[in-house]
Amino acid sequence: MAGVTLQDVADHAGVSMKTVSNVVRNYAHVSEKTRSAVQRSIDELGYRPNVMGRRLATGRSGLIALAFADVGVPYFAELARMSSRSTQRFGYRLLLEETDGTLEGERAVVASSEAGLVDGFLFQPSVMSSTEVAKHRGDVPIVLLGEAAAPLTMDRIMIDNEAAAAEATTHLLSMGRRRVGFVGHEARGLTNTSRLRIAGYQHAIEAAGLAPDPGLLIAADEVSALESARAVGAALDGGLRVDALFCRDDLAAIGALRAVQERGLRVPDDIAVIGWDNIGITAVTYPSITTVAPDLPALVERALELLVERIEGFDGMGRHELAPHRIVFRESAPEI
Repeated sequence: MAGVTLQDVADHAGVSMKTVSNVVRNYAHVSEKTRSAVQRSIDELGYRPNVMGRRLATGRSGLIALAFADVGVPYFAELARMSSRSTQRFGYRLLLEETDGTLEGERAVVASSEAGLVDGFLFQPSVMSSTEVAKHRGDVPIVLLGEAAAPLTMDRIMIDNEAAAAEATTHLLSMGRRRVGFVGHEARGLTNTSRLRIAGYQHAIEAAGLAPDPGLLIAADEVSALESARAVGAALDGGLRVDALFCRDDLAAIGALRAVQERGLRVPDDIAVIGWDNIGITAVTYPSITTVAPDLPALVERALELLVERIEGFDGMGRHELAPHRIVFRESAPEI
């Protein structure tokens, strides 16, 4: 049915246009019975919100943008999938922006947010400084994701990277491993993500009474399984002795797994491996990979709650919150 309007849906459901609008915008104060009736009418009539009409009526586009470095990175692809699902529940549509992890790319997406194209922005910066992000004039609300330093005036949600890294490293130490390597940090210019994860790794090493050894840090030239396999292989061929590898992310863990097995070493018997992100493929590698799992649904849901509150007029100081995480134990470093 072409050109279905809010009034058509209201007539079909036997409710007011205001009630239909409240359901479309996912307002909480609608009874479940009424919400179900309106949703049935929306589905049967094929109603789709008129974005331009909504903008004229409310001054809003009904669009939220999500910006990050690279959709080819599995974690970001999963973040985009979760965000797309959640924005619909909040009554919005999602736009994706890739920054390529460059300063120019990140500046461009912040500039586009200021152009009023979207009602709000979820932004995971990689290289933009906290000071520069803070200069965003605030006409369009931004909620920051991830580990980059955040201005006090902006909302930010992340997991506790340092605590999670310490927890993962402690598990490897509890398996009796004493030469635990760290794999996958940047060879040139550490991101804040790597700094926090290395800090947690070092804290666990020191808490076990061991001396941190810079020789156990295996850097990579890029975020990829192939580059991590090359880096770990070169380190092992060069005589590095390790009995466990804690990897910055799951791509590094997948690469490490291959490099270890190509050299006739067994996982986890000779070298235990832990990754980070809990991307889908880690459950089906051989062996399957133990990994730090951020609670992505909770992270995205809370980020959107904060953003919608800003869109609706909240103007307080920034709220910096932590989302849950857990370790998913699999074959590469099984639970004791």
